[in-house]
Amino acid sequence: MSSTKQTFRFVPNTITSLNLFSGCVAVVLAMSGHALGALGFICLGAFFDFFDGMSARLLGVQSPVGKELDSLADLITFGMAPATILYFYLKHLYLGPILSDFSFYIPFLAYLIAVFSALRLAIFNLDERQTEEFIGIPTPANALFWGSLIVGEGSRMQTITWSPYLLLVLLFLSCYMLNASVPMLSLKFKKWTLKGNEYRVVLIVGCVLILGLMHNLSGIALAICFYILLSLFRNFRR
Repeated sequence: MSSTKQTFRFVPNTITSLNLFSGCVAVVLAMSGHALGALGFICLGAFFDFFDGMSARLLGVQSPVGKELDSLADLITFGMAPATILYFYLKHLYLGPILSDFSFYIPFLAYLIAVFSALRLAIFNLDERQTEEFIGIPTPANALFWGSLIVGEGSRMQTITWSPYLLLVLLFLSCYMLNASVPMLSLKFKKWTLKGNEYRVVLIVGCVLILGLMHNLSGIALAICFYILLSLFRNFRR
């Protein structure tokens, strides 16, 4: 190993560890009912997650340990944290006359997010197809969807009688999509030209417009939905 690589080999794992630390804080805040703070640390973890792999490639210090550490950090930040946000929300949400008899058990279903996120991360480490695009929804996108949905629309959903059923449907759907054999867009630009990157440009522009037009954090959840629909449309056009 060259002296330069020897000097900077700790950088990617340090960034990944900051992701893990952010996830731990997010879980604690979610358990305390501070969904907004938890979402903030999930976003911070996503920031670190974006740069750890990039720094490893730029510095030429990729390692098996870093790959495994990254998955462990992602499980906490993008699996446990959003699951705990949803658990706490369901625990304090009136579930209606049909589900009220199961009100103690239903909130625990939120941790299916953590289970299916772990499964996705394990598959991702072994799946050689996911170098240029994702197969299934990435765990950061799923985490940002749940965190922003609860923070942005939580108060409104408390006044809607059918919101518990909607949340459960979305929960099962998101768990399925985490591991579905559906190609999803990634923002990995191989070349800096429009040709070949049309869908990535549409994704960026569309998300910017959605976030600019929405007046609360639920815009992030809507942007994630746009990302999924655009990926499905691209697959249909193929």
